Amino acid sequence: MKRLEGKTVALVGQRKVEEISKIVENLGGIPLVRPAQGTIFLDDTHLEADIKELVKGNYDWFIFTTGVGTEILYKTADKLGLADEFLSSLKAANIAARGYKTVNMLKKLGVTPTVRDDDGSTAGLVRALHSFSFEGKHVALQLHGDPAPKLIDFLSNQKAQFKEILPYQHIPPKAEIMEQLINELISGKIDAVNFTSAPQARFLFSFAREHGQADHIRELFKSSVVAVSVGKVTAAALKEEGVDRIVIPDQERMGSAIVALEHYYQKRD
Repeated sequence: MKRLEGKTVALVGQRKVEEISKIVENLGGIPLVRPAQGTIFLDDTHLEADIKELVKGNYDWFIFTTGVGTEILYKTADKLGLADEFLSSLKAANIAARGYKTVNMLKKLGVTPTVRDDDGSTAGLVRALHSFSFEGKHVALQLHGDPAPKLIDFLSNQKAQFKEILPYQHIPPKAEIMEQLINELISGKIDAVNFTSAPQARFLFSFAREHGQADHIRELFKSSVVAVSVGKVTAAALKEEGVDRIVIPDQERMGSAIVALEHYYQKRD
């Protein structure tokens, strides 16, 4: 028997939706696409100025926190005709990376990180960075629409001179989609929600709070609705919102998360 038979799984991410929907269907489930992350907004003007600064070769460290952000920086440099200079600056500096997507993107660019996290989290990256001295070092810190207080505190305490670079920001999702998702959760139409990034969890509960439904949604995640997280960073955001029962795959892959959900139901049944 397919363990997701008859289960409706809400997919609240935007990336690889067709691919994940297919996996849900192949396991007998019903995918429900309800993007809760919103769109990514690019700020080209500031970014182009940042790139021109980065390629001067004045930075000792580059810290990359997302694959998407790393790719946007490279593409912006390429658009400015500065791709070679950008890569030369990276190869002449120390590189820190958080998450497998970031590491994979750097590999595509021919860049090997000096240091990376041990668990996909910002806290894991900070632990790894403790082996190095940053006093007086010039650091370029790529952020991703969300603040990274642990990284910023670490660099500040280390007396590093750092520049924050924000290639993109998350715009909240459409209110009508969030309202639909909340109503479907409350009416019992949804059995599981698949989260692929931390902002999705924050946007869902932010919207629920605005409409006086946060406690109700939290209770549903304790009882009838299973929260699925692609990895530890997303799971941490869910825990911050009071969701404790979370299915997390051993490998931080979107497809693996759905398979982990199937295994969860298999063990439960």
